[in-house]
Amino acid sequence: MKPQAAVLPDARPASLALRLAPDFALPFVQLARWDRPIGWELLLAPCWWATALAGIASGQGPNLAHLALFYIGAIAMRGAGCTYNDILDRDLDAGVERTRGRPLPSGRVTAKAAAAFAVAQALVGLAVLMCFNRATILVGLGSLVVVAIYPLMKRITSWPQAVLGLAFSWGALVGWSATFGRLDWSAVALYAASVAWTIGYDTIYAQQDARDDAIVGIRSTARLFGANARVAIAIFYAATAALTQVALLGAGGGLWAELGWLAFAAHLGWQVVRIDGASPAVALKLFRSNRDSALLLFAGLALQGWL
Repeated sequence: MKPQAAVLPDARPASLALRLAPDFALPFVQLARWDRPIGWELLLAPCWWATALAGIASGQGPNLAHLALFYIGAIAMRGAGCTYNDILDRDLDAGVERTRGRPLPSGRVTAKAAAAFAVAQALVGLAVLMCFNRATILVGLGSLVVVAIYPLMKRITSWPQAVLGLAFSWGALVGWSATFGRLDWSAVALYAASVAWTIGYDTIYAQQDARDDAIVGIRSTARLFGANARVAIAIFYAATAALTQVALLGAGGGLWAELGWLAFAAHLGWQVVRIDGASPAVALKLFRSNRDSALLLFAGLALQGWL
């Protein structure tokens, strides 16, 4: 069993990464958030949605090789992004209760070692990207600008969740391009839906830190919306459902796809009902549940393409 200091507040203590990693590797496991898989799962979702949506449009179902490549790439790039974010935020993290135990603010790893680790993970992501067609490579590289500026946004705007949405949703463009070698309006609609979804679920996540964020000067939509957070999340989730339906109809739709969409929309509605007055623990649970909502939509899209 790992020492308690090695388990951060929002990590999963039973995480396979925590249980298998030797003690010297624990800071790097935490830098990459391998003990918190929800991040790469949410990053992966738009990639898989777009691949499945393209499978409907092409009449062939989702490309299994593409799904596997996106799986590897999501883990690598989410880890690289989190490591980069922690390097920039190490002083701010030291002032927030939930994050002060992270490897950099706690002094368990140096910034130089963290930077080398970020580069190594980014190279894995680049290797995955190079497996796709030229158009997809160019689309994928375009995300780097948004990824680079995101960690700075919480210092200058109350909408860092929107910038995160622009970055985390890029897979909707890459996934479609990987199949067709171009971007169509269905992919753009799915990208917009994913941006709205990200703003919604990350506002839920940010509610955990609203008090400490106010003390250290970190901005967020949770602080911006305040007592109206539930209404705002409902609006973004409604936009998510509507834009996803637009993308779905553009790709051809179908019974299984519509059932997946209904289950996805119902799950988002369930989150809105539960979020009002939620404790930090419940907010974290609702945030993590978005993995399940994403899988419901993917299942419907994939079945439509295969069946």
